[in-house]
Amino acid sequence: MAGPSGKAHPSPEPKLRLDKWLWQARFCKSRTLAATLVSEGHVRVNGTPVSRPGRDVSPGDVLTFPQGDHIRVVRILALGQRRGPATEAQNLYTDLDTGPGTLHLLE
Repeated sequence: MAGPSGKAHPSPEPKLRLDKWLWQARFCKSRTLAATLVSEGHVRVNGTPVSRPGRDVSPGDVLTFPQGDHIRVVRILALGQRRGPATEAQNLYTDLDTGPGTLHLLE
């Protein structure tokens, strides 16, 4: 679609609230718990601590946050449309954790 200058506007990058993405990707059991995790400053987006649950995230962003006794590091691959089954949620991210206790298969 062309703007007043006649140049095409790039389509806006898809975005989703951080708390909603954490809930849809099944890292938190409820959106309230996801919002609390972010509000308390336990989540980093691309290495920067965030405290706003409404902060937008998009594919390519790297999230770092605690989950149980582990620190999770994941790259967002896609934004969800809903909170679906676990198999669907696993398609939303790739796990970047290389710490002890992480199983890596070599093919």
